[in-house]
Amino acid sequence: MNNFIIVDHLEDLDLESKYLTHKAKDATGHAYAPYSKFLVGAAVLLEDGTIVTGTNQENAAYPSGMCAERVALFAAAALHPEKKITKIAVVAKRKGGKETLPATSCGPCRQVMLEFEQRQEKLIEVIMQNQEHKWVKAPSAESLLPFSFTKASLEHHEKH
Repeated sequence: MNNFIIVDHLEDLDLESKYLTHKAKDATGHAYAPYSKFLVGAAVLLEDGTIVTGTNQENAAYPSGMCAERVALFAAAALHPEKKITKIAVVAKRKGGKETLPATSCGPCRQVMLEFEQRQEKLIEVIMQNQEHKWVKAPSAESLLPFSFTKASLEHHEKH
């Protein structure tokens, strides 16, 4: 079993995780979600303490939008390509709401996080709120995506 930390209240997490989660919650104010009204913010912590945030960006042509996690990860890579990512926090709330809502990363976001881990050769902790409204701190993106498809999968495929 993976070493997930699950706590009832945000205050029960470590200081760094709480701070990053608050940054993700602040970012929800910049989300563009006129269709779902489901505002998502993500905050990425880099190894030097830099924080890069992202928000979900919806579009009338639904596949054209982007999740907050990928916006934050891609922005971090574009703005700070030499810095490794150590942690990402994801927070959601309803438009006009104050309380956070459960928001676990979708499959494509988990896949992108996993590739970031592999290319930087460093695990990325993931903080999110599960369906029971508990806060989850996963030790890595890989722990969220068992039996994953990776660059090694492509290399293995070419050999057969």
